[in-house]
Amino acid sequence: MATIECIQGDIARQADIDAVVNAANAQLRSGGGVAGALHRAAGPGLAEECRPLAPIRPGQAVITGAHGLPNRHVIHCLGPVYGVDEPADELLAACYRNALELAEREGIRSIAFPALSAGAFGYPPAEAARVALATVLQTLPECPGIERVRFVLFDADSTALHQRILATLEKGLEPGA
Repeated sequence: MATIECIQGDIARQADIDAVVNAANAQLRSGGGVAGALHRAAGPGLAEECRPLAPIRPGQAVITGAHGLPNRHVIHCLGPVYGVDEPADELLAACYRNALELAEREGIRSIAFPALSAGAFGYPPAEAARVALATVLQTLPECPGIERVRFVLFDADSTALHQRILATLEKGLEPGA
């Protein structure tokens, strides 16, 4: 089983990870938050490679090169806008599942996620973390090539929240727990 870790950090500076996940907009353009940070660090080649892949739908994942980032790939996911894109839980889960399945097909051994939809898209942080972590735990057995999943969180509160929810979910998955 893969290692799952939750750390505070900058998603654009995960040099030991094969692929980072972009909290993308439908047009796969630079924006605020994660998308802006990744596009700035990657340089203009990322926007050029993204252009023909857009638009994407909520829950969808597409892959590009990483350009100026220290990774091999960027997987772009469009998370649901909370209260607009429904069913929100299913669409958010699809982001994580589709990203992991795409990583598995591409031979990616390590992947770093931000907290998809938990920023500007308004998803309540605890609910977003529960959906994200439960989906990753459920999907990893189908992705034996993936050795490490890292959640890279913006602040200490988000990091602690993810760590707490992960510990609770892992206890629930243990036989006899």
